[in-house]
Amino acid sequence: MVQVHPFKGIRPAKELADKVAALPYDVVNSQEAKDFAADNPYSYFHIDKAEIDLPADLSPYDEQVYQKAADNLAMFLEKGWLFKEDAAYFYLYELVMDGRSQTGIVACTAISDYIDEKIKKHEFTRHEKEIDRMNHIRTCDANTSPIFLSYRPQAAIQTIIKDWQTTHAPVYDFTSYHEVTHRVWVIDQAEAIEKLTTLFTEVDALYIADGHHRTESAVKIGLEKRESGEQNPETEQFLSIIFPEDELAIWEYNRVLKTAPPADFMDRLNENYQVVKTGIKKPEKAGDCQLYDGTAWYTLTIKPDKVPNDPVEKLDVALLQKYVLEDIFGIDDIRTDKRIDFVGGIRGTEELEKLVDSGDWKLAFSMYPTQMTDLLDVADAKKIMPPKSTWFEPKLLSGLFLHDLETK
Repeated sequence: MVQVHPFKGIRPAKELADKVAALPYDVVNSQEAKDFAADNPYSYFHIDKAEIDLPADLSPYDEQVYQKAADNLAMFLEKGWLFKEDAAYFYLYELVMDGRSQTGIVACTAISDYIDEKIKKHEFTRHEKEIDRMNHIRTCDANTSPIFLSYRPQAAIQTIIKDWQTTHAPVYDFTSYHEVTHRVWVIDQAEAIEKLTTLFTEVDALYIADGHHRTESAVKIGLEKRESGEQNPETEQFLSIIFPEDELAIWEYNRVLKTAPPADFMDRLNENYQVVKTGIKKPEKAGDCQLYDGTAWYTLTIKPDKVPNDPVEKLDVALLQKYVLEDIFGIDDIRTDKRIDFVGGIRGTEELEKLVDSGDWKLAFSMYPTQMTDLLDVADAKKIMPPKSTWFEPKLLSGLFLHDLETK
């Protein structure tokens, strides 16, 4: 039902992989990227966030930034820091964090499958973010970072993956940010490549776990090349890393508010939640969230009759949005309202306490993580999750794989 294709990967020289690999462009700001890349000419941030090599007062969306990215990519290739394979392969990418392993197949997926909704989404995108990545892809003439996809596990696919990992040595094996181990294998055997390609035709759908903006951007560049007559087999596909959903973990995506609560705040919370001062900082089950007001931690348990059957509306983040953010604070659009911000679970509840105790933020909500089954159900229903519903860890590093939009 879905198409996956081997491709001639652009990837780092073996001895440089740990120096090239960088966090995704959208989880660090320009200054953080500049700090990470300091004294490291091999860092992929020189390509993915090329503004770090230009004057600080230049907008990161200036045309010069994208040209600098393309120039740096050409330079990395010229120096041999990156190289392009001579033949089309699949790759395996394993990440191990706190003893938990997840392994994805690195492949190209089809623009037509996205258009036909065989690659399913669960988030809306913002036009300005699409334009940024479209400019990056267009100027570099490559998919410069992968899409994070998932699928319902298939035993035959998993058998091939495990067998390959146990009978072949990885080409990369290093530990990086947050003590995550990264390993990569090259599947260069024609029989295995053909078998995986065939097995994926039996997979009903792929699901975007993370990377909606990158997906939209890659698809639109492909369609743009169709219209301009620059179409070729590579422009009809985009770079993806595809993981079985049972190996993935979604972390909580917490909320902090700048607005002080109204005088009747607890009474209004009690209309929809059971509120108990417990001292518990992380929810223990779906239906709970934790509230920190600078003095204590409270457990908020949603009342059963307040939970709808809809796959989106029943999510904990959606319940908080409706019954607290909208009804009590009048925050209707969490994408643009400056009174709210979001804290990824990797930063812990200590960060929530720090923000509130500083006085700059008044309340923090520690959320129970959205589950992978929730994500798949929402996508299957062709619905959209509230913004900032999912935070995936570990992060897939950028710079380990690029996909050239030229056929040579």
